Amino acid sequence: MKAAVFHKPGSPMTIEQVSISKPGPREVLIRTAAVGMCHSDLHFVDGLYPFPTPVVLGHEAAGIVEAVGSDVRTVKPGDHVVTCLSVYCGHCAHCLTGSMTLCESPETQRGKGEEPRLSYIQKPMVQYANLSAYAEQMLVHEHACVAIRRDMPLDRAALIGCAVITGAGAVFNTAKVRPGDTVAVLGCGGIGLSAINGAALAGAGRIIAIDMLESKLELARQFGATDVINPKNGDTVQQVKELLKGGVQHSFECIGLKQTAEQAFAMLARGGCATLIGMIKPGLKLELDPFAILSERRVQGSRMGSNRFPVDIPMLVDFYMQGRLKLDEMISQRIALEQINEGFDDLRRGELARSVIVFDH
Repeated sequence: MKAAVFHKPGSPMTIEQVSISKPGPREVLIRTAAVGMCHSDLHFVDGLYPFPTPVVLGHEAAGIVEAVGSDVRTVKPGDHVVTCLSVYCGHCAHCLTGSMTLCESPETQRGKGEEPRLSYIQKPMVQYANLSAYAEQMLVHEHACVAIRRDMPLDRAALIGCAVITGAGAVFNTAKVRPGDTVAVLGCGGIGLSAINGAALAGAGRIIAIDMLESKLELARQFGATDVINPKNGDTVQQVKELLKGGVQHSFECIGLKQTAEQAFAMLARGGCATLIGMIKPGLKLELDPFAILSERRVQGSRMGSNRFPVDIPMLVDFYMQGRLKLDEMISQRIALEQINEGFDDLRRGELARSVIVFDH
Protein backbone atom coordinates (compact mmCIF):
# COMPACT_ATOMS: atom_id res chain seq x y z
CA MET A 1 0.00 0.00 0.00
CA LYS A 2 1.02 3.64 -0.45
CA ALA A 3 1.94 5.45 2.76
CA ALA A 4 3.75 8.56 4.00
CA VAL A 5 6.92 7.32 5.72
CA PHE A 6 8.63 9.43 8.39
CA HIS A 7 12.36 8.74 8.64
CA LYS A 8 13.79 11.35 11.02
CA PRO A 9 13.06 14.81 12.46
CA GLY A 10 13.97 17.61 10.09
CA SER A 11 13.52 15.56 6.93
CA PRO A 12 10.37 15.49 4.78
CA MET A 13 8.13 12.47 4.69
CA THR A 14 8.34 10.33 1.58
CA ILE A 15 5.50 8.54 -0.20
CA GLU A 16 6.53 4.89 -0.41
CA GLN A 17 5.23 1.33 -0.48
CA VAL A 18 4.63 -0.31 2.92
CA SER A 19 3.52 -3.91 3.36
CA ILE A 20 0.43 -4.60 5.47
CA SER A 21 -0.51 -7.99 6.93
CA LYS A 22 -3.86 -9.80 6.79
CA PRO A 23 -6.30 -9.52 9.70
CA GLY A 24 -5.69 -11.75 12.71
CA PRO A 25 -8.64 -13.23 14.66
CA ARG A 26 -9.61 -9.92 16.30
CA GLU A 27 -8.28 -7.49 13.70
CA VAL A 28 -9.91 -5.29 11.07
CA LEU A 29 -8.51 -4.17 7.71
CA ILE A 30 -9.75 -0.69 6.79
CA ARG A 31 -9.51 1.17 3.48
CA THR A 32 -8.62 4.71 4.60
CA ALA A 33 -10.94 7.44 3.30
CA ALA A 34 -9.70 10.51 5.19
CA VAL A 35 -7.14 11.48 7.83
CA GLY A 36 -7.02 14.72 9.81
CA MET A 37 -3.64 16.33 10.40
CA CYS A 38 -3.23 16.78 14.14
CA HIS A 39 -0.69 18.87 16.04
CA SER A 40 0.21 15.78 18.09
CA ASP A 41 1.78 14.24 14.97
CA LEU A 42 3.79 17.43 14.46
CA HIS A 43 5.43 16.94 17.87
CA PHE A 44 6.91 13.68 16.57
CA VAL A 45 7.81 15.14 13.18
CA ASP A 46 9.72 17.98 14.87
CA GLY A 47 11.45 15.65 17.33
CA LEU A 48 9.82 16.88 20.56
CA TYR A 49 8.75 13.32 21.29
CA PRO A 50 10.99 10.39 20.30
CA PHE A 51 9.60 7.44 18.35
CA PRO A 52 11.21 4.52 16.51
CA THR A 53 11.65 5.20 12.80
CA PRO A 54 10.90 4.62 10.00
CA VAL A 55 7.22 4.92 10.86
CA VAL A 56 3.85 5.82 9.35
CA LEU A 57 2.26 8.50 11.51
CA GLY A 58 -1.41 9.60 11.56
CA HIS A 59 -4.17 8.80 14.05
CA GLU A 60 -7.35 10.77 13.18
CA ALA A 61 -9.05 8.72 10.51
CA ALA A 62 -12.17 7.24 8.97
CA GLY A 63 -12.65 4.60 6.32
CA ILE A 64 -14.49 1.52 5.12
CA VAL A 65 -13.95 -2.01 6.44
CA GLU A 66 -12.47 -4.34 3.82
CA ALA A 67 -11.95 -7.53 5.84
CA VAL A 68 -12.26 -8.80 9.41
CA GLY A 69 -10.70 -11.61 11.44
CA SER A 70 -12.53 -14.77 12.47
CA ASP A 71 -13.42 -13.55 15.98
CA VAL A 72 -14.43 -9.97 15.18
CA ARG A 73 -17.97 -9.19 16.33
CA THR A 74 -18.19 -5.38 16.36
CA VAL A 75 -17.84 -4.52 12.64
CA LYS A 76 -18.21 -6.25 9.27
CA PRO A 77 -16.95 -5.67 5.71
CA GLY A 78 -18.58 -2.63 4.14
CA ASP A 79 -19.09 -0.81 7.45
CA HIS A 80 -18.10 2.84 7.59
CA VAL A 81 -15.87 3.34 10.63
CA VAL A 82 -14.06 5.97 12.65
CA THR A 83 -10.80 4.90 14.29
CA CYS A 84 -9.58 5.92 17.73
CA LEU A 85 -6.07 5.52 19.12
CA SER A 86 -7.32 4.69 22.63
CA VAL A 87 -7.72 0.99 21.87
CA TYR A 88 -9.03 -1.00 24.85
CA CYS A 89 -9.15 -4.63 25.93
CA GLY A 90 -12.58 -4.44 27.57
CA HIS A 91 -11.90 -6.48 30.69
CA CYS A 92 -9.01 -4.95 32.69
CA ALA A 93 -9.66 -2.89 35.85
CA HIS A 94 -9.55 0.40 33.89
CA CYS A 95 -12.01 -0.82 31.26
CA LEU A 96 -14.40 -2.37 33.77
CA THR A 97 -14.54 0.85 35.80
CA GLY A 98 -15.25 3.03 32.78
CA SER A 99 -11.76 4.44 32.18
CA MET A 100 -11.20 2.80 28.81
CA THR A 101 -8.69 5.42 27.66
CA LEU A 102 -6.33 4.30 30.46
CA CYS A 103 -6.22 0.67 29.29
CA GLU A 104 -2.65 -0.61 28.99
CA SER A 105 -3.32 -4.22 28.07
CA PRO A 106 -0.78 -5.57 25.56
CA GLU A 107 -3.32 -7.98 24.06
CA THR A 108 -4.56 -5.35 21.60
CA GLN A 109 -1.12 -5.48 19.91
CA ARG A 110 0.55 -8.31 18.06
CA GLY A 111 3.09 -10.26 20.14
CA LYS A 112 6.84 -10.23 19.53
CA GLY A 113 6.77 -13.66 17.93
CA GLU A 114 3.98 -12.80 15.50
CA GLU A 115 4.21 -11.29 12.04
CA PRO A 116 4.09 -7.48 12.37
CA ARG A 117 1.07 -5.58 11.11
CA LEU A 118 3.32 -3.35 9.03
CA SER A 119 6.62 -4.00 7.25
CA TYR A 120 8.97 -1.67 5.40
CA ILE A 121 11.68 -2.98 3.07
CA GLN A 122 10.94 -6.46 4.48
CA LYS A 123 11.63 -5.35 8.04
CA PRO A 124 9.07 -4.95 10.88
CA MET A 125 7.69 -1.43 11.30
CA VAL A 126 6.30 -0.22 14.62
CA GLN A 127 2.65 0.85 14.34
CA TYR A 128 2.05 4.42 15.51
CA ALA A 129 -0.81 5.07 17.96
CA ASN A 130 -2.31 1.66 17.15
CA LEU A 131 -3.27 3.03 13.73
CA SER A 132 -0.56 4.48 11.41
CA ALA A 133 -3.23 6.29 9.41
CA TYR A 134 -1.24 8.25 6.80
CA ALA A 135 -1.67 5.30 4.48
CA GLU A 136 -4.15 3.79 2.05
CA GLN A 137 -5.06 1.06 4.55
CA MET A 138 -5.03 0.46 8.32
CA LEU A 139 -4.87 -2.87 10.15
CA VAL A 140 -6.18 -2.44 13.69
CA HIS A 141 -7.62 -4.31 16.65
CA GLU A 142 -11.42 -4.34 16.51
CA HIS A 143 -11.48 -2.15 19.63
CA ALA A 144 -9.68 0.62 17.74
CA CYS A 145 -12.66 1.42 15.50
CA VAL A 146 -16.42 1.86 15.67
CA ALA A 147 -19.09 1.60 12.96
CA ILE A 148 -21.06 4.75 12.17
CA ARG A 149 -24.12 5.56 10.07
CA ARG A 150 -23.40 5.49 6.33
CA ASP A 151 -24.89 8.90 5.55
CA MET A 152 -22.12 10.59 7.57
CA PRO A 153 -19.43 12.13 5.28
CA LEU A 154 -16.16 10.33 6.05
CA ASP A 155 -13.90 13.38 5.67
CA ARG A 156 -15.78 15.05 8.52
CA ALA A 157 -16.15 11.81 10.49
CA ALA A 158 -12.34 11.49 10.64
CA LEU A 159 -12.12 14.60 12.83
CA ILE A 160 -14.33 13.02 15.47
CA GLY A 161 -11.72 10.30 16.12
CA CYS A 162 -9.25 12.72 17.72
CA ALA A 163 -9.90 16.48 17.71
CA VAL A 164 -13.59 16.32 18.51
CA ILE A 165 -13.61 13.45 20.96
CA THR A 166 -10.56 14.92 22.72
CA GLY A 167 -11.96 18.44 23.03
CA ALA A 168 -15.67 17.77 23.49
CA GLY A 169 -14.94 14.64 25.52
CA ALA A 170 -12.83 16.65 27.98
CA VAL A 171 -15.87 18.87 28.52
CA PHE A 172 -18.46 16.08 28.78
CA ASN A 173 -16.51 13.27 30.43
CA THR A 174 -13.41 14.64 32.19
CA ALA A 175 -14.64 18.00 33.51
CA LYS A 176 -18.38 17.18 33.45
CA VAL A 177 -19.40 20.75 32.61
CA ARG A 178 -22.99 21.45 33.65
CA PRO A 179 -25.60 23.89 32.31
CA GLY A 180 -24.76 27.44 33.38
CA ASP A 181 -21.08 26.75 34.16
CA THR A 182 -18.45 29.27 33.06
CA VAL A 183 -15.71 28.04 30.73
CA ALA A 184 -12.48 29.36 29.23
CA VAL A 185 -10.68 27.59 26.37
CA LEU A 186 -7.02 28.41 25.66
CA GLY A 187 -6.16 27.72 22.02
CA CYS A 188 -8.66 27.60 19.16
CA GLY A 189 -7.28 24.90 16.90
CA GLY A 190 -9.23 21.72 16.21
CA ILE A 191 -9.26 20.54 19.82
CA GLY A 192 -10.00 23.96 21.28
CA LEU A 193 -12.87 24.58 18.85
CA SER A 194 -14.25 21.14 19.76
CA ALA A 195 -14.06 22.02 23.46
CA ILE A 196 -15.94 25.26 22.75
CA ASN A 197 -18.57 23.37 20.75
CA GLY A 198 -18.80 20.78 23.53
CA ALA A 199 -19.25 23.49 26.16
CA ALA A 200 -22.08 24.98 24.11
CA LEU A 201 -23.70 21.55 23.79
CA ALA A 202 -23.34 21.07 27.56
CA GLY A 203 -25.19 24.35 28.17
CA ALA A 204 -22.32 26.42 29.57
CA GLY A 205 -23.42 29.93 30.50
CA ARG A 206 -20.31 31.81 29.37
CA ILE A 207 -17.64 30.42 27.04
CA ILE A 208 -14.46 32.47 26.67
CA ALA A 209 -12.21 31.67 23.70
CA ILE A 210 -8.53 32.67 23.96
CA ASP A 211 -6.16 32.79 20.98
CA MET A 212 -3.53 35.04 19.39
CA LEU A 213 -5.14 34.96 15.94
CA GLU A 214 -8.24 37.06 15.29
CA SER A 215 -9.30 34.66 12.51
CA LYS A 216 -9.45 31.80 15.01
CA LEU A 217 -11.36 33.92 17.52
CA GLU A 218 -13.92 34.69 14.83
CA LEU A 219 -14.19 30.96 14.14
CA ALA A 220 -14.58 30.33 17.88
CA ARG A 221 -17.68 32.54 17.92
CA GLN A 222 -19.21 30.31 15.25
CA PHE A 223 -18.53 27.28 17.47
CA GLY A 224 -20.30 28.80 20.48
CA ALA A 225 -17.91 31.21 22.22
CA THR A 226 -19.77 34.02 23.98
CA ASP A 227 -16.61 36.06 24.57
CA VAL A 228 -13.15 36.21 22.99
CA ILE A 229 -9.76 37.29 24.33
CA ASN A 230 -6.56 38.00 22.44
CA PRO A 231 -3.47 37.83 24.71
CA LYS A 232 -1.91 40.53 22.53
CA ASN A 233 -4.33 42.99 24.17
CA GLY A 234 -3.00 42.49 27.70
CA ASP A 235 -2.54 39.97 30.49
CA THR A 236 -4.71 36.94 29.66
CA VAL A 237 -5.69 36.09 33.24
CA GLN A 238 -6.55 39.70 34.00
CA GLN A 239 -8.73 39.92 30.88
CA VAL A 240 -10.62 36.79 31.97
CA LYS A 241 -11.20 38.19 35.46
CA GLU A 242 -12.43 41.48 34.01
CA LEU A 243 -15.07 39.51 32.11
CA LEU A 244 -15.96 37.23 35.03
CA LYS A 245 -15.18 38.54 38.47
CA GLY A 246 -13.44 35.81 40.45
CA GLY A 247 -12.58 33.73 37.38
CA VAL A 248 -14.08 30.74 35.57
CA GLN A 249 -15.30 27.42 36.90
CA HIS A 250 -13.61 25.43 34.11
CA SER A 251 -10.59 26.13 31.94
CA PHE A 252 -9.29 23.93 29.13
CA GLU A 253 -5.67 24.22 27.95
CA CYS A 254 -5.52 23.01 24.35
CA ILE A 255 -2.05 24.13 23.25
CA GLY A 256 0.52 22.25 25.35
CA LEU A 257 2.63 25.12 26.71
CA LYS A 258 3.88 25.73 30.25
CA GLN A 259 2.73 29.37 30.18
CA THR A 260 -0.82 28.63 29.04
CA ALA A 261 -1.16 25.70 31.46
CA GLU A 262 -0.23 28.01 34.33
CA GLN A 263 -2.64 30.64 33.03
CA ALA A 264 -5.41 28.03 32.89
CA PHE A 265 -4.95 27.47 36.63
CA ALA A 266 -4.53 31.16 37.50
CA MET A 267 -7.83 32.16 35.85
CA LEU A 268 -9.92 29.74 37.95
CA ALA A 269 -12.57 30.85 40.42
CA ARG A 270 -12.62 29.23 43.85
CA GLY A 271 -13.43 25.54 43.48
CA GLY A 272 -12.63 25.68 39.77
CA CYS A 273 -10.80 23.05 37.73
CA ALA A 274 -8.21 23.42 34.97
CA THR A 275 -8.21 20.53 32.49
CA LEU A 276 -4.94 20.15 30.58
CA ILE A 277 -5.45 18.64 27.14
CA GLY A 278 -2.43 19.87 25.17
CA MET A 279 0.74 17.75 24.98
CA ILE A 280 3.26 19.56 27.19
CA LYS A 281 6.92 18.85 26.45
CA PRO A 282 8.24 16.06 28.72
CA GLY A 283 10.28 17.27 31.68
CA LEU A 284 8.68 20.70 32.00
CA LYS A 285 7.46 21.66 35.49
CA LEU A 286 4.40 23.77 36.21
CA GLU A 287 4.47 26.53 38.83
CA LEU A 288 1.15 26.93 40.66
CA ASP A 289 0.19 29.27 43.48
CA PRO A 290 -0.13 27.01 46.57
CA PHE A 291 -2.47 29.49 48.25
CA ALA A 292 -4.87 29.17 45.30
CA ILE A 293 -4.89 25.39 45.77
CA LEU A 294 -6.20 25.91 49.31
CA SER A 295 -9.32 27.44 47.76
CA GLU A 296 -10.01 24.04 46.16
CA ARG A 297 -8.77 25.00 42.72
CA ARG A 298 -7.62 21.88 40.87
CA VAL A 299 -5.60 20.75 37.86
CA GLN A 300 -6.34 17.52 36.00
CA GLY A 301 -5.27 15.86 32.80
CA SER A 302 -7.53 14.50 30.10
CA ARG A 303 -6.49 11.66 27.79
CA MET A 304 -8.50 11.51 24.58
CA GLY A 305 -11.45 13.15 26.31
CA SER A 306 -11.82 10.29 28.82
CA ASN A 307 -13.86 8.73 26.05
CA ARG A 308 -16.00 5.62 25.74
CA PHE A 309 -15.63 5.94 22.00
CA PRO A 310 -17.95 3.09 20.90
CA VAL A 311 -20.72 5.14 22.54
CA ASP A 312 -19.35 8.68 22.17
CA ILE A 313 -18.45 8.66 18.47
CA PRO A 314 -21.89 7.57 17.15
CA MET A 315 -23.42 10.18 19.49
CA LEU A 316 -21.17 12.91 18.07
CA VAL A 317 -22.00 11.77 14.54
CA ASP A 318 -25.68 12.22 15.35
CA PHE A 319 -24.95 15.70 16.73
CA TYR A 320 -23.30 16.62 13.42
CA MET A 321 -26.17 15.23 11.35
CA GLN A 322 -28.56 17.28 13.50
CA GLY A 323 -26.53 20.45 12.84
CA ARG A 324 -25.40 20.75 16.45
CA LEU A 325 -21.76 19.71 16.02
CA LYS A 326 -19.74 21.92 13.68
CA LEU A 327 -17.29 20.02 11.47
CA ASP A 328 -17.62 21.67 8.05
CA GLU A 329 -16.30 24.92 9.53
CA MET A 330 -13.32 23.14 11.10
CA ILE A 331 -11.90 21.85 7.81
CA SER A 332 -9.61 24.55 6.42
CA GLN A 333 -8.44 22.52 3.42
CA ARG A 334 -8.55 19.06 1.86
CA ILE A 335 -5.26 17.78 0.44
CA ALA A 336 -3.79 14.64 -1.12
CA LEU A 337 -1.36 12.34 0.70
CA GLU A 338 1.40 13.65 -1.56
CA GLN A 339 0.88 17.12 -0.03
CA ILE A 340 1.49 15.96 3.54
CA ASN A 341 4.71 17.95 4.02
CA GLU A 342 2.98 21.16 2.99
CA GLY A 343 0.23 20.24 5.44
CA PHE A 344 2.74 20.05 8.27
CA ASP A 345 4.18 23.43 7.25
CA ASP A 346 0.66 24.84 7.61
CA LEU A 347 0.41 23.23 11.06
CA ARG A 348 3.65 24.92 12.15
CA ARG A 349 2.28 28.31 11.13
CA GLY A 350 -0.79 27.64 13.26
CA GLU A 351 -3.15 29.57 11.02
CA LEU A 352 -5.53 26.75 10.03
CA ALA A 353 -8.05 24.84 12.13
CA ARG A 354 -7.66 21.47 10.37
CA SER A 355 -6.21 20.06 7.17
CA VAL A 356 -7.69 16.75 6.04
CA ILE A 357 -5.96 14.27 3.75
CA VAL A 358 -8.50 12.59 1.48
CA PHE A 359 -7.88 9.43 -0.52
CA ASP A 360 -9.39 9.19 -3.97
CA HIS A 361 -10.23 5.54 -4.36
